[in-house]
Amino acid sequence: MKFIDETIITVEAGNGGRGCVSFRREKFIPHGGPDGGDGGKGGDIVFHCTNRKRTLYHFRFKRNFKAKNGEGGQGSQKTGKYGEDLVIEVPPGTVATDLDTGRIIKDFSKDGETFIAAKGGRGGQGNTRFKSSTNRTPRMAQPGEPGESFTIKLELKLLADVGIIGLPNAGKSTLISAITSANPKIGSYPFTTLSPNLGVVKTRWSEPFVVADIPGLIEGAHEGAGLGTRFLKHIERTRILIHLIDVSEIEAHDPLKGYRIINRELALHNPELSRKPQVIVLNKLDLPEGGALAQKFESVMTEKTVLRISAITGEGTDALIEKLVQMMGSPDHQLDRENE
Repeated sequence: MKFIDETIITVEAGNGGRGCVSFRREKFIPHGGPDGGDGGKGGDIVFHCTNRKRTLYHFRFKRNFKAKNGEGGQGSQKTGKYGEDLVIEVPPGTVATDLDTGRIIKDFSKDGETFIAAKGGRGGQGNTRFKSSTNRTPRMAQPGEPGESFTIKLELKLLADVGIIGLPNAGKSTLISAITSANPKIGSYPFTTLSPNLGVVKTRWSEPFVVADIPGLIEGAHEGAGLGTRFLKHIERTRILIHLIDVSEIEAHDPLKGYRIINRELALHNPELSRKPQVIVLNKLDLPEGGALAQKFESVMTEKTVLRISAITGEGTDALIEKLVQMMGSPDHQLDRENE
């Protein structure tokens, strides 16, 4: 399925039905009087958050949504049938924004959440409502009110406990396939991963947690370079970041260059991202020169703990999972203190 994480749709609630002008006429009842019923209310546009949806793919070919109108009132004070609500399903992590005002309408995070995005119009009153001592035969009724309509931007931000970030070809897809049952595309060229992948890590000593493999970032990503801001937003939901570094890309004269590039892009996109707890992980220790290159990095990265792994062989991945479990079990302030 194609991964789609942004779309613009128009929603229009149903119009209210028109009130009825009617008079009761029955044999042997000389003064029947007005008996026109009210119009029915128009249908609402309702968003429903469900785990059945993973992307916004289902909006690819349908962008306009209109709920049913209410029916008109009838004689004998019969109210018109209410318009049927139109339910639109969205995946957890979807943010709905009014495109005209920029106002966030709703941020969906839990399965089963519902929200009325556009309210149906009220039905018009029938002529029965206008009867009075001075007007016993009212020949007027109200039209139904129009339903609300909006142009809405839907933006999907993945919900994950842990996000794997790093430069292209750092081994993010290999790592997520090693610690979860996810099966992402893996290749030896930049930008193998063109959309985020989610996987669930199951352990014997803690609750399962969700890991997201974020496509590779490069310098200038906050301005759209490479895959750019399209995927930086998916990091916003995560609690912890695995900063994955390919040891073969560590430069002898500046071992922290790649590390600084990623953190700079996070800060420029959203300063809050650079303050998220990070686990620094050196990958590809199976390479012949891996140990020596890792030592160069660690010699200058003295303020934070660095883990060594080989995602392709599985070496060190158990220690990484244990570290993540410990961090997720800590209060937020303790997380920040451990990673300062």
